[in-house]
Amino acid sequence: MPKRIVLAYSGGLDTSVIIKWLKDRYGAEIIALTIDVGQGKGLDEIRTRALDIGAKEALVVDAKDTFVRYFVFPALRAGALYEGQYPLATALSRPLIAKLLVDAAREHGADAIAHGCTGKGNDQVRFDVATAALAPELQVLAPVREWELKTREAEIEYAQRHGIPVPVTKASPYSTDENLWGRSIEAGALEDPWLEPPADVYAWTKSLDQAPDAPVYKEIQFERGIPAALDGDAVDGVGLISQLNDIAGEHGIGRIDHVENRLVGIKSREIYEAPAATVLLKAHKALEGLTLSKDQIRLKDRLAADYADLIYNGLWFTASHQDIAAYVQSTQRHVSGTIRVRLHKGTCTVVGRQSPKSLYSFQLATYDQGDQFDQSAAVGFIQIWGLPVRVQAKAQLLTQEEGPLYIAAPEG
Repeated sequence: MPKRIVLAYSGGLDTSVIIKWLKDRYGAEIIALTIDVGQGKGLDEIRTRALDIGAKEALVVDAKDTFVRYFVFPALRAGALYEGQYPLATALSRPLIAKLLVDAAREHGADAIAHGCTGKGNDQVRFDVATAALAPELQVLAPVREWELKTREAEIEYAQRHGIPVPVTKASPYSTDENLWGRSIEAGALEDPWLEPPADVYAWTKSLDQAPDAPVYKEIQFERGIPAALDGDAVDGVGLISQLNDIAGEHGIGRIDHVENRLVGIKSREIYEAPAATVLLKAHKALEGLTLSKDQIRLKDRLAADYADLIYNGLWFTASHQDIAAYVQSTQRHVSGTIRVRLHKGTCTVVGRQSPKSLYSFQLATYDQGDQFDQSAAVGFIQIWGLPVRVQAKAQLLTQEEGPLYIAAPEG
């Protein structure tokens, strides 16, 4: 029976109810730990709420810079998008929160850590696996997996019965999570994949009819794959992402409606808002197109999917992650330059690119005067390139009774 528990406390319905439930179940001291990864609003209120509910201590840690530097930007450099759509905002914050939970548990002599994850979601895996890697001696408690409160309505009634203040009602049952890199919304009416998301789901992005009619242009400077300046002004990662969230969100950019494959084997409909992530991922990809070779790009694209899966599946603290991250870091040596984007009515379009390390040569690409490409060399190149095609055609394809195969016809 744990005597002291560090709880990852968000201030929402689940973790607010958990404080009371853990105290009743174990009679343990509860230390509520809130990690600021960019949600930023109401942190003092959250701390007060934890204490009012019954936590012995309520800690708030500002981890925004750490989150951006060691989690967001490595994922950006890798081009990590889960299933080609989700920028992994929530998933990226979980290993950091797990690390800080472990640190707090050791500092305060706790026997266990606790989280508010359900038994159907991905976060339970991320927290449990990360804790097992970092501190296998700590017990991990997940009350939502075992308690009798099987619906959100039951949790709301429990909270009301015990005087627990929570910002959720039966009329507005959305479950949300947000940090600098994005905002996720699920549950409630969104569980019907046929239903268009109601307008009240969105908080960071304007609808297309409300977005400005005039486009805006922004220039993003990268150094070794890391955003370093916006419109020529040097800015730290937290500030740059915050500015782009505001600007791109104003223009309706970053809405994602995705039915994704959860690690636990089910499909889930998720709504995301990720204005800055959408812009930066597109700009970074464009700069790589200018500074990486074809082979580098193709290998990196394949590894980007593996990297996204690794993050999504809770395997941050693994040797495989270290190996892929080492390759990604190597690819970013020359990914420096400036990308100009056009933001308008929900669309981010790359309209300009330049780099001191560019592999694009105007003299080789142009068809006008100054063309230095030796077109006469193409004849010999084509002869060598097409040699295996001609050999196989002569030996196999042209000798078939039905004649040469112009298309791959179905058998039979």
